[in-house]
Amino acid sequence: MSGYTPVSALSLRGSIALLCGSLIAPVAMAADLDHSAHAATPAELSPTVITAVAPSSPLTITTNPKDPRQPVPASDGADYLKTIPGFSAIRAGGTNGDPVLRGMFGSRLNILTNGGVMLGACPNRMDAPTSYIAPETYDRLTVIKGPQSVIWGPGGSAGTVLFDREPEQFSALGGRVNASLLAGSNGRFDKVLDAAGGNAEGYARFVGNQSRSDDYADGHGDSVPSRWDKWNGDVALGWTPDQDTLVELTAGKGDGESRYAGRGMDGSQFKRESLGLRVEKSNLGEVLDKLEAQIYYNYADHVMDNYSLRRPSGSGMMGMPMVSNVDRRTLGARIKATWRWADVQLISGLDAQTNEHRKRGGMGIDAHKAQPWTKDADFHNYGAFSELTWYASDEDRLITGARLDRAAAKDFRQGIATSGTTRADTLPSGFVRYEHDLSALNATTYIGLGHAQRFPDYWELFSPKVGPAGSVNAFEAIKPEKTTQLDFGIQYQGERLDAWASGYVGQVRDYILFDYTPGMMGPTSQARNIDARVMGGELGAAYALSERWKADATLAYAWGKNSSDGRALPQMPSLESRLGLTYSRDQWSVGSLWRLASAQNRVAIDQGNVVGKDYDKSSGFGVFSLNGAYKVNANLKLSAGLDNLFDKAYSEHLNLAGNAGFGYPAQDPQAINEPGRTLWTKVDLSF
Repeated sequence: MSGYTPVSALSLRGSIALLCGSLIAPVAMAADLDHSAHAATPAELSPTVITAVAPSSPLTITTNPKDPRQPVPASDGADYLKTIPGFSAIRAGGTNGDPVLRGMFGSRLNILTNGGVMLGACPNRMDAPTSYIAPETYDRLTVIKGPQSVIWGPGGSAGTVLFDREPEQFSALGGRVNASLLAGSNGRFDKVLDAAGGNAEGYARFVGNQSRSDDYADGHGDSVPSRWDKWNGDVALGWTPDQDTLVELTAGKGDGESRYAGRGMDGSQFKRESLGLRVEKSNLGEVLDKLEAQIYYNYADHVMDNYSLRRPSGSGMMGMPMVSNVDRRTLGARIKATWRWADVQLISGLDAQTNEHRKRGGMGIDAHKAQPWTKDADFHNYGAFSELTWYASDEDRLITGARLDRAAAKDFRQGIATSGTTRADTLPSGFVRYEHDLSALNATTYIGLGHAQRFPDYWELFSPKVGPAGSVNAFEAIKPEKTTQLDFGIQYQGERLDAWASGYVGQVRDYILFDYTPGMMGPTSQARNIDARVMGGELGAAYALSERWKADATLAYAWGKNSSDGRALPQMPSLESRLGLTYSRDQWSVGSLWRLASAQNRVAIDQGNVVGKDYDKSSGFGVFSLNGAYKVNANLKLSAGLDNLFDKAYSEHLNLAGNAGFGYPAQDPQAINEPGRTLWTKVDLSF
């Protein structure tokens, strides 16, 4: 069974998912249905390709993930997020990277889909939460930078990311369909279908997608192991007995496979199961404005092996076929209420989450199937939160929030000192932010101070092979992380110029750091707490040079220092800039994007996180790309791009090093190169 797993199996499942959606589509497209009955008719397709995103309000970015972007539209959540200034990604291959915001990684970044948490199961985050997210199947992406919100769960010291699907609204019997096809270099082919139908009392919606690609070629023309094939299918059934009531039931599944140039094993299964129920009631009274409640269930069943998508070398530590099967079951709930007075809004609520982790595996092809599941970890979190906004005047707002979490974890591993042990902590978090509108200048300024305490996650407690010096293991000794950060900035909107700038300065007590030591059986990882300092910021501008020409530019910088050891904080992205120029006329546009990244010389060799480490300094690079779009009519749009026009050979600073199983040198780590010249074209249909 060495070699490739047949792609046809996943392709068939993806096609079935899209075919299931077509069962709903006829309801939406029946001849006697009126498209105008959809109360929230989507805006007409824009004849442009997005190359930059500006904040919609202080520290908050809101955008439509369905819009075509450059570089080639994303296959997963991390790939999409790195087009937003301040984000980067740790990449191991073509898809399923791990997002990084301002140099912060993992559960420092809260990531929710439709208000629920989807946690991956791999001890080394091969299936990071964003690997289960297909961005184009969502309606809205919201990013809140810094510890400046307490509503969306514990932690989130770096920020919060929300992928949401909006409830449908129909005033009479009607329907709508959104669909897209993407084809590109390296066998890239994506299909998306989003169809809904209903009336004033309810709706049904189906969203399905399939994405696949072969190995890509870098700027040298060398093939980089990076192929993937994955699919998702989700259904939502909503009941809207009146304009102020919503009851929505959701269910979904997905699966996929992906191989990684930067890992010793590939992902041969990414099964996802999701269920959710939410209830919303608005306009309850003069003061109590809205009540929201939801419960969600997410399950990840992930298989890693070294034989389905590659051929075992026959020698060395990974020379023979081996497999590992891990799963994660997450159950959560949230209830919150919104009160409104003349100049005050208060949102308060409770949330809870529990998840358990299991594993099995063995030597040999499909050896895991004969093994029993073994539970190794169990986590619980219960939180209470309140967030208050005071509209002090037409130009002044004060926003403040606080939450208190009770977090606990239990170690179920057998044969170790902490077996059967439970550890728990009570963790406070909060923030205060002042916003002021400079009406005469059409600008808004803000400054906010936030504090977030984060309980160590599964990867920090269970993945390290050893804990801090003098401890039994990481589970016993790793302390919760405590971040205090000052955020500040300004936004300006003029007739021809839009500009914004945001900055931050922070202190992280008990920052959780991984140290790696080479060994005969592979590197040994150790987790420990240090103190760290961080600072940086992002800025951007868009200027209308004329009626048809528009230029935009962004800049992002992140800096970190390990104060305990007096050296650089590892895994910090380099200074990055994006320069765009667009010409638009009537129904079409052409544009260019020049992305520049500086060299990163501030490194901490053999230190990092559970996924990556610093192993060398990195060189700077510049990549130039072209794009174009044509809106055939209000419902049909064509777009295309030529990424990395000059076939530049380059790698990102945070990319993993190539794995020896694919012929990369084991003693001289080399970062995985990014794709070379890539052509893609996309068709969007909306009616």
